[in-house]
Amino acid sequence: MPRENPSATLLDPQVAQRLRHDEHGLVAAVVQQHDTREVLMVGWMDDEALHRTLTTGRVTFWSRSRQEYWRKGDTSGHAQYVKAVSLDCDGDALLVEVDQVGAACHTGTRTCFEAGGPLAVVAGHRPVPAPAAAPAPADAPAAADAPAPEGDA
Repeated sequence: MPRENPSATLLDPQVAQRLRHDEHGLVAAVVQQHDTREVLMVGWMDDEALHRTLTTGRVTFWSRSRQEYWRKGDTSGHAQYVKAVSLDCDGDALLVEVDQVGAACHTGTRTCFEAGGPLAVVAGHRPVPAPAAAPAPADAPAAADAPAPEGDA
């Protein structure tokens, strides 16, 4: 658990009870540019980081490597200003919509996914539905009334 006293968090209890934390007390936070819907990065939050994010207008994460809270942009100037936060259906991930200033990735790229680069995939294709049968003209005979086909019977 990141925090020494997790019960001291000020996170709204109705929000806290909906969260499904991992074994370290964290939930994934997918960060997205609010106007373009570009996915910028993924970070981790505990209840305190989420509380700070919801109440300060800036995104706060829990650093798993440094074991401390960090606010994007405090050292780089590349701040993330919160526009909206949503919880997924399982309660184990957050979508944090932001106005990103500058690069979101510590490598200097706009997104962390540019820095990581694409992987080789076999692209899937949605099946094309069969065209619907055209309706019979109103003056066409019904199947039972139709003449039998000509030929050997």
